[in-house]
Amino acid sequence: MKKVTKATYLKWYEDMLFWRKFEDKLAQVYIQQKVRGFLHLYNGQEAILAGALHVMDLEKDKMITAYRNHVQPIGLGVDPKRVMAELYGKGTGTSQGLGGSMHIFSKEHNFYGGHGIVGGQIPLGAGLAFADKYFKREAVTLTFLGDGAARQGSLHETLNMAVKWNLPVVFCVENNGYAMGTSVARTAKGTDIWKLGNGYEMPCGPVDAMDPIKVAEALDEAIKRARKGDGPTFLEMKTYRYRGHSMSDAQQYRTKEEVAEYQELDPITKVLKIIKDKKYASEDEIKEINKRVKDKVSECEKFAEESGFPEKNVMYDVVYEQEDYPFLAHKPQ
Repeated sequence: MKKVTKATYLKWYEDMLFWRKFEDKLAQVYIQQKVRGFLHLYNGQEAILAGALHVMDLEKDKMITAYRNHVQPIGLGVDPKRVMAELYGKGTGTSQGLGGSMHIFSKEHNFYGGHGIVGGQIPLGAGLAFADKYFKREAVTLTFLGDGAARQGSLHETLNMAVKWNLPVVFCVENNGYAMGTSVARTAKGTDIWKLGNGYEMPCGPVDAMDPIKVAEALDEAIKRARKGDGPTFLEMKTYRYRGHSMSDAQQYRTKEEVAEYQELDPITKVLKIIKDKKYASEDEIKEINKRVKDKVSECEKFAEESGFPEKNVMYDVVYEQEDYPFLAHKPQ
């Protein structure tokens, strides 16, 4: 695995803090009704993305996930201003304002969604890996899903095909404890989701996903295995979300004490402690990082606020090709 250095910790801290503050800003503007529809935030789960990016080949490897998908494309290189504009429904967004919160997408940066259908991305991730194997691209696809999606039949069908065809894919269950408001223990007798891989003779295991190093180590092994042709891996990323399932979630299914207990494990706090203990940055340097993050979030908000909404014809142009559908010559106004 690529060495974890002082620069790594400083990057992890700044990146994870930005992702957290970016999501916090979205929560704020959602209450102001500037962002509409559903809004699922990633607060608490940042170590998974930080660890993954450390070991991925960002030129070739792909990522696909569910609807908690705002910060992943940012980590892969998408301009965060465009991500926020997408949530505002603006024409400068990643999908011209037509995808919204759950459907961020950037083929250019190897991010294949954002999918609103629970478990819908699982077979798609295997399909991306199948294409890479077929065309001999030596790329690996990281397919993320939640603990709720782990109960979908599509997962089992996909695991069977992936291991049978030896696909270069890593399945990562982001187990934050609750599928919407339903705890893992209420959905199945076995709460160790990673053991599902055993039924397909697929390498599998649990990961402490509140620590970016643990995530990086597990994914490094899985990605190397897939890249050299040894097939898929099934990992259970044990994490926690500090906010509700979505902004409409009253969170009555868990206690304040439980949330406080997991906040003691906050990956951002953990990384910052290491930076301070090892004297990787002074207090003034940390304050400067914090200021950069705050300013960057403000820039994203300003860009989204000032961008215009897409023209009405865009709704038709992205669905139909004019020459193929002449009956659309006179589009409704």
